[in-house]
This record gives sequence, structure tokens and C-alpha cells, in this order.
Amino acid sequence: MSLQPKTDLTVLGLTVLGIETSCDETAAAVVRLGEDGTVSVLSSIIASQIAEHAPYGGVVPEIAARAHVEIIDSIIREAMAKADLGFADLSGVAATAGPGLVGGVMVGLSAGKAIALARGLPLVAVNHLEGHAVSARLDQAIDYPFLLLLVSGGHCQLLEVAGVGACRRLGSTIDDAAGEAFDKIAKSMGLPYPGGPALEKLAEGGDPTRHPLPRSLLGRGGFDFSFSGLKTAAARMAEGVTDPGERRDLAAAVQAAIARQLTDRTAKAMASYAGRHQGHDLRFVVAGGVAANKAVREALRSAATANGFSFFAPSLAYCTDNAAMIALAGAERLAAGFISGMEAVARPRWPLDEAAALTDPTHVPGRKGAKA
Repeated sequence: MSLQPKTDLTVLGLTVLGIETSCDETAAAVVRLGEDGTVSVLSSIIASQIAEHAPYGGVVPEIAARAHVEIIDSIIREAMAKADLGFADLSGVAATAGPGLVGGVMVGLSAGKAIALARGLPLVAVNHLEGHAVSARLDQAIDYPFLLLLVSGGHCQLLEVAGVGACRRLGSTIDDAAGEAFDKIAKSMGLPYPGGPALEKLAEGGDPTRHPLPRSLLGRGGFDFSFSGLKTAAARMAEGVTDPGERRDLAAAVQAAIARQLTDRTAKAMASYAGRHQGHDLRFVVAGGVAANKAVREALRSAATANGFSFFAPSLAYCTDNAAMIALAGAERLAAGFISGMEAVARPRWPLDEAAALTDPTHVPGRKGAKA
């Protein structure tokens, strides 16, 4: 479905159940979008699978899918009970339909379809990335349009968000995502899973200048990212680093290098965006799991201030995968009149800007579709 931006929502007062199962969190939430556009999170329940995947140093898709099946019903019941609502009180059901590990996505989408069908409720199939795009709106008033940096374990892209379902890609990673670099470098340093938070903790008090790391895409135009060279260089350095102080310095250097590239490319996008939105309020939003990293968040906050942008980021509870963001994205779509049919399918790949992904791909589209 081709969507046109709708910046003025005709909000009717909507209460939506959201379901999220795209990776290794089984989550359900109930969000109310008021008649005046205010957002209330009535419940947000998340069951993590960290213990199941920790022995493997990363997420195992088959284990994740089975874990979702085992717990999804109880998580939904808990979310509804905490919201103190029955299914008759809902305006609709929103479920992540991709992108993500397709086995897990199928579990949550099937649960959403079952509830919608049994209760006669509208279903909204939500793009997981659109959920992240609106996550900062869960507890802050942020008007459209805004410039968005979506940075997580699987995604790293700059987008211009004009309204509901209207995202235009400005830049994307050409290889690895920033969160993936964090996690894989942490793994090469022998840090526990999940690697990103463990590396951030190790970096505290470290000297980021002790270990020189490569800077990617220097002198290249556009707003794309690249982290594969940094990941390889840091992994090789880690092989010979055993001293605790030196390990701390390497972690600090990695964190600083990732924050620097994110900030450099984002600052370029800010300059371009500001030039095209003269006379308008300039808003910048960073969302996704990596937005929880304090060094990254503060570097981007400084860049926003320097370029005349208001800075917004989700609360830490909403940076990582959660169902409240899916419920809000679903409520906004429902308010704008966008409803999915029961034929909605689970999609392992689903770019926010599908036109750009097809006409100007950063990766060659495969049988699963275009990447972001």
C-alpha cells in the first residue's frame, strides 16, 4: 500500500494492543492515543531471552521462535491485566510484521490476527522500524516532520519522517549496523552477551585515544555509514590485548569511533535537512537500541545543538525492542485510516522507504526482498 503523509491526524481516542516478536524479546503493550493526541502507555510487558541465547554469544533464530510460541499468550494476558482492560475495550490490534527473524515475526503476527479475528477488531501490521521511529513520542510531544537516526543491532539509517508512514531514506549503512559492530567487537574481546551494554560498561574511565582506529568513508559524499572496517580492526587489536587497563582503553576507543561516525554523518544530514526546511522548527530524533548508549546519545545531542535542532530520544525503557512503540505506530496508522487485512504476511525484510530500497539499493535485493 502506498501511503501519503498525514501530519494532522483525525484522532478519535484509540486504545491499541501492540505485539512485538521480531527478535529475542516477547513483548505486549497497551497504548491509548487520546482525542487530543496525547499518548498514555497503560502497560508494557517484555520477556527477554538473554539467558537462552547467552551460551551461543548471539541470537539463535530457532530458539527465539520456540521461546516466543511458549510465552506469547501469557505476555498478552499480563499486558491486558496490567492495563486493567478487556479485549472489548480495545480499538484495534497492532503486531510487528517485519523486518526481523521471520519465525519470531510469524508468532506475534499470528497472535495479533487471532485476537483481531476473534474479537472483530481491526488489525494493523506494523513495520518494526516505524515502531522505533515513533518510540520517542511515547512520553514526549514531538511533531512531524523530523530528522531521524535509527540505530540498532540490525539497522543504521538516516530518514526524513514527514508523517505517518511517510519516511524518506537519506543514508544507510553499506555493510554492518552500529549495534552489530558493538556486539561483535565485544564478543571478540570476550565480553558477555549482550555485547553492546557490556562494552559500554568496560569503556567507563578508559582513554579513547590510546588505540587508533580507522575512520570509514572519509571524503565520501552522502550520508551513508560503514562499520565493517572498524569491526575488523578492533577485533584484531583485541587478540593481543590482555591488560585490564588496555582493554578498557580499547573499549573506550571503539565506543568513541562509533559515536564519531554516527555524529559526523548525522551532522551532514542536519545541514542538508536544515537547508530544505528553512523557517521551520528543526527536530532531530535518535531511536533504536544504540540510542541507549550514553556516549552516543551525548555526542548526538551536542551535534543537534550545534546545528540548531531540538534533540529527542526515547526513554531508556523504549530504546530497545518493546511493544509500546508498536502499539503507538498502530494507533497512529489506525487514526489515519490505514488498516491491514488478514492476508498480511511476515516479512524478514521491509524497508521504511521501499521506493529508495528498490531504485537505489545499498544491497542487491535477494529473494527475501530489498534490505533497508
